[in-house]
Amino acid sequence: MRRSGILGDLAPIATTMRLTDILQPDCVKVPLAANGKQEAIYELADLLCAARGIEAIDELKQAVWERETTRTTGIGHGIAIPHGKTGGVSELCMAVGKLVQPIEFGAIDGKPVQLIILLASPIDQTGPHIQALARISQMLTQEPVRAGIMDAADAAAVYAVIETNQPGG
Repeated sequence: MRRSGILGDLAPIATTMRLTDILQPDCVKVPLAANGKQEAIYELADLLCAARGIEAIDELKQAVWERETTRTTGIGHGIAIPHGKTGGVSELCMAVGKLVQPIEFGAIDGKPVQLIILLASPIDQTGPHIQALARISQMLTQEPVRAGIMDAADAAAVYAVIETNQPGG
């Protein structure tokens, strides 16, 4: 019998979600061309929309930027995870970009950001959205993983580090 409610609906997601379920290789960009916070977020949103066939580009940019203006998503260690929920996205998805030169992002540790992970989800998928944020954070708490991503020379190498080190295998 399937349980209903938030915990019942999240149980299968919590045990089965892998980051590579929501991140495709063509949604990783190295290097990002952006020179500022909003420009970097918009560049990743454009990449995500082009790769995933999302037509509501402006809606996604607005949702992520509005979330960013309420509280920074710069989590420290040179990493930011801007995210947003919008009706213009049909399924949870993400894009990853690495800058050549770190940029000011208002990160909690006061240091500039070089790795940006953009997460986009439908408005009604709060559980999977939170689970994805948790999986990303869990993976990036490991210094060797962060170093592997920061040292990666291209998009394929960044994707390989994520694929190899993602929580849940």
